[in-house]
Amino acid sequence: MTIEVEAGETIGLEVDLRPSAAILIGGACVIGLISALSLPWPVAIASTVLGTLMIAGADVDARTFLLPDLITFGALFCGVLAAPLLDATDPWAAAVQAIARAGGIAGVLALFRWGYGWIRKTEGLGLGDVKLAAAIGAWLPLEAIPLCFVLATGGALLTVMAARLSGQAVMRTTRIPFGAFLCPSLWIVFFAGSVTG
Repeated sequence: MTIEVEAGETIGLEVDLRPSAAILIGGACVIGLISALSLPWPVAIASTVLGTLMIAGADVDARTFLLPDLITFGALFCGVLAAPLLDATDPWAAAVQAIARAGGIAGVLALFRWGYGWIRKTEGLGLGDVKLAAAIGAWLPLEAIPLCFVLATGGALLTVMAARLSGQAVMRTTRIPFGAFLCPSLWIVFFAGSVTG
Protein backbone atom coordinates (compact mmCIF):
# COMPACT_ATOMS: atom_id res chain seq x y z
CA MET A 1 0.00 0.00 0.00
CA THR A 2 1.26 3.47 -0.81
CA ILE A 3 0.23 6.66 0.93
CA GLU A 4 0.81 10.16 -0.48
CA VAL A 5 2.59 12.40 2.00
CA GLU A 6 2.97 15.58 -0.04
CA ALA A 7 2.26 16.34 -3.67
CA GLY A 8 3.97 13.61 -5.63
CA GLU A 9 5.83 12.12 -2.65
CA THR A 10 4.77 8.67 -1.47
CA ILE A 11 5.85 6.22 1.19
CA GLY A 12 5.20 2.50 1.36
CA LEU A 13 3.40 1.00 4.34
CA GLU A 14 2.85 -2.61 5.19
CA VAL A 15 -0.79 -2.96 6.20
CA ASP A 16 -2.15 -6.41 6.99
CA LEU A 17 -5.61 -6.55 5.44
CA ARG A 18 -6.21 -10.13 6.49
CA PRO A 19 -8.74 -10.78 9.24
CA SER A 20 -7.63 -12.55 12.38
CA ALA A 21 -8.05 -16.28 11.76
CA ALA A 22 -9.28 -16.93 15.31
CA ILE A 23 -11.90 -14.17 15.15
CA LEU A 24 -13.02 -15.18 11.66
CA ILE A 25 -13.33 -18.92 12.38
CA GLY A 26 -14.90 -18.46 15.81
CA GLY A 27 -17.34 -15.83 14.58
CA ALA A 28 -18.27 -17.83 11.49
CA CYS A 29 -18.99 -20.90 13.63
CA VAL A 30 -21.21 -18.92 16.00
CA ILE A 31 -23.08 -17.22 13.15
CA GLY A 32 -23.41 -20.52 11.29
CA LEU A 33 -24.87 -22.21 14.38
CA ILE A 34 -27.28 -19.36 15.13
CA SER A 35 -28.37 -19.25 11.48
CA ALA A 36 -28.80 -23.03 11.21
CA LEU A 37 -30.93 -23.14 14.35
CA SER A 38 -33.11 -20.15 13.39
CA LEU A 39 -33.53 -20.10 9.61
CA PRO A 40 -34.48 -22.45 6.77
CA TRP A 41 -31.41 -23.88 5.06
CA PRO A 42 -31.05 -21.59 2.00
CA VAL A 43 -31.43 -18.48 4.18
CA ALA A 44 -29.15 -19.98 6.85
CA ILE A 45 -26.40 -20.47 4.25
CA ALA A 46 -26.82 -16.90 3.00
CA SER A 47 -26.78 -15.59 6.58
CA THR A 48 -23.60 -17.54 7.37
CA VAL A 49 -21.82 -16.30 4.25
CA LEU A 50 -22.84 -12.69 4.92
CA GLY A 51 -21.97 -12.94 8.61
CA THR A 52 -18.54 -14.37 7.87
CA LEU A 53 -17.77 -11.58 5.40
CA MET A 54 -18.99 -8.96 7.87
CA ILE A 55 -16.86 -10.38 10.70
CA ALA A 56 -13.84 -10.16 8.40
CA GLY A 57 -14.72 -6.60 7.38
CA ALA A 58 -15.31 -5.38 10.92
CA ASP A 59 -12.08 -6.94 12.18
CA VAL A 60 -9.92 -5.47 9.41
CA ASP A 61 -11.56 -2.03 9.53
CA ALA A 62 -11.25 -1.81 13.33
CA ARG A 63 -7.49 -2.40 13.05
CA THR A 64 -6.59 -0.58 9.84
CA PHE A 65 -9.43 1.87 9.02
CA LEU A 66 -9.63 0.11 5.64
CA LEU A 67 -12.26 -2.17 4.13
CA PRO A 68 -10.63 -4.51 1.59
CA ASP A 69 -12.24 -4.79 -1.84
CA LEU A 70 -12.28 -8.58 -1.47
CA ILE A 71 -14.72 -8.18 1.42
CA THR A 72 -16.86 -5.32 0.10
CA PHE A 73 -17.11 -6.57 -3.47
CA GLY A 74 -17.44 -10.14 -2.19
CA ALA A 75 -20.42 -9.10 -0.06
CA LEU A 76 -21.92 -7.18 -2.99
CA PHE A 77 -21.51 -10.14 -5.36
CA CYS A 78 -22.91 -12.61 -2.82
CA GLY A 79 -25.88 -10.30 -2.13
CA VAL A 80 -26.76 -10.05 -5.82
CA LEU A 81 -26.30 -13.82 -6.20
CA ALA A 82 -28.38 -14.57 -3.08
CA ALA A 83 -31.30 -12.29 -4.04
CA PRO A 84 -32.83 -14.59 -6.69
CA LEU A 85 -32.12 -17.69 -4.59
CA LEU A 86 -33.96 -16.21 -1.62
CA ASP A 87 -36.97 -15.03 -3.66
CA ALA A 88 -38.36 -18.00 -5.54
CA THR A 89 -41.51 -16.12 -6.58
CA ASP A 90 -39.69 -13.75 -8.97
CA PRO A 91 -35.93 -14.42 -8.99
CA TRP A 92 -35.08 -12.14 -11.93
CA ALA A 93 -36.89 -9.19 -10.41
CA ALA A 94 -35.14 -9.86 -7.08
CA ALA A 95 -31.72 -9.76 -8.76
CA VAL A 96 -32.53 -6.55 -10.65
CA GLN A 97 -33.88 -4.91 -7.49
CA ALA A 98 -30.75 -5.93 -5.54
CA ILE A 99 -28.52 -4.37 -8.23
CA ALA A 100 -30.64 -1.20 -8.32
CA ARG A 101 -30.61 -0.84 -4.52
CA ALA A 102 -26.84 -1.44 -4.45
CA GLY A 103 -26.21 1.28 -7.01
CA GLY A 104 -28.64 3.69 -5.37
CA ILE A 105 -27.30 3.34 -1.83
CA ALA A 106 -23.68 3.51 -2.98
CA GLY A 107 -24.55 6.62 -4.99
CA VAL A 108 -26.17 8.33 -2.00
CA LEU A 109 -23.17 7.59 0.23
CA ALA A 110 -20.74 8.70 -2.51
CA LEU A 111 -22.63 12.00 -2.75
CA PHE A 112 -22.49 12.37 1.03
CA ARG A 113 -18.74 11.63 0.93
CA TRP A 114 -18.18 14.19 -1.82
CA GLY A 115 -20.32 16.84 -0.11
CA TYR A 116 -18.54 16.42 3.21
CA GLY A 117 -15.15 16.64 1.51
CA TRP A 118 -16.19 19.73 -0.43
CA ILE A 119 -17.54 21.53 2.63
CA ARG A 120 -14.90 20.47 5.17
CA LYS A 121 -11.92 20.16 2.76
CA THR A 122 -11.07 16.80 4.29
CA GLU A 123 -12.17 13.21 3.79
CA GLY A 124 -14.82 12.16 6.28
CA LEU A 125 -15.91 8.85 4.80
CA GLY A 126 -13.74 6.32 3.02
CA LEU A 127 -14.44 4.67 -0.32
CA GLY A 128 -14.61 1.33 1.48
CA ASP A 129 -17.73 2.53 3.27
CA VAL A 130 -19.27 3.51 -0.07
CA LYS A 131 -18.53 0.03 -1.46
CA LEU A 132 -19.95 -1.53 1.69
CA ALA A 133 -23.09 0.57 1.17
CA ALA A 134 -23.51 -1.14 -2.19
CA ALA A 135 -23.43 -4.51 -0.41
CA ILE A 136 -26.00 -3.23 2.09
CA GLY A 137 -28.27 -2.33 -0.82
CA ALA A 138 -27.82 -5.77 -2.35
CA TRP A 139 -28.67 -7.65 0.84
CA LEU A 140 -31.40 -5.59 2.48
CA PRO A 141 -34.86 -4.54 1.33
CA LEU A 142 -35.24 -0.79 0.88
CA GLU A 143 -37.25 -0.29 4.07
CA ALA A 144 -34.56 -2.01 6.21
CA ILE A 145 -31.59 0.03 4.94
CA PRO A 146 -32.18 3.09 7.19
CA LEU A 147 -32.26 0.80 10.24
CA CYS A 148 -28.84 -0.59 9.27
CA PHE A 149 -27.34 2.90 9.14
CA VAL A 150 -29.08 3.95 12.37
CA LEU A 151 -27.67 0.92 14.21
CA ALA A 152 -24.17 1.57 12.88
CA THR A 153 -24.28 5.28 13.68
CA GLY A 154 -25.71 4.63 17.14
CA GLY A 155 -22.99 2.07 17.87
CA ALA A 156 -20.29 4.49 16.73
CA LEU A 157 -21.73 7.31 18.87
CA LEU A 158 -21.95 5.08 21.94
CA THR A 159 -18.33 4.01 21.41
CA VAL A 160 -17.19 7.63 21.15
CA MET A 161 -19.16 8.56 24.28
CA ALA A 162 -17.68 5.62 26.19
CA ALA A 163 -14.18 6.62 25.11
CA ARG A 164 -14.78 10.19 26.20
CA LEU A 165 -16.21 9.09 29.57
CA SER A 166 -13.20 6.84 30.15
CA GLY A 167 -10.90 9.85 29.77
CA GLN A 168 -9.65 9.33 26.22
CA ALA A 169 -9.13 12.44 24.13
CA VAL A 170 -11.87 12.60 21.51
CA MET A 171 -11.75 15.50 19.06
CA ARG A 172 -13.33 16.44 15.74
CA THR A 173 -10.37 14.87 13.97
CA THR A 174 -10.53 11.56 15.84
CA ARG A 175 -10.89 8.75 13.31
CA ILE A 176 -13.65 6.17 13.72
CA PRO A 177 -13.71 2.92 11.74
CA PHE A 178 -17.33 3.26 10.58
CA GLY A 179 -17.15 -0.02 8.64
CA ALA A 180 -16.54 -1.82 11.92
CA PHE A 181 -20.06 -0.70 12.91
CA LEU A 182 -21.72 -1.03 9.49
CA CYS A 183 -20.61 -4.65 9.03
CA PRO A 184 -22.32 -6.13 12.11
CA SER A 185 -25.34 -3.87 11.55
CA LEU A 186 -25.82 -5.32 8.06
CA TRP A 187 -25.78 -8.90 9.33
CA ILE A 188 -28.02 -8.13 12.33
CA VAL A 189 -30.66 -6.43 10.17
CA PHE A 190 -30.53 -9.20 7.54
CA PHE A 191 -30.78 -11.92 10.18
CA ALA A 192 -33.59 -10.20 12.12
CA GLY A 193 -35.54 -9.63 8.93
CA SER A 194 -35.09 -13.25 7.90
CA VAL A 195 -36.26 -14.57 11.28
CA THR A 196 -39.36 -12.37 11.38
CA GLY A 197 -40.05 -12.44 7.62
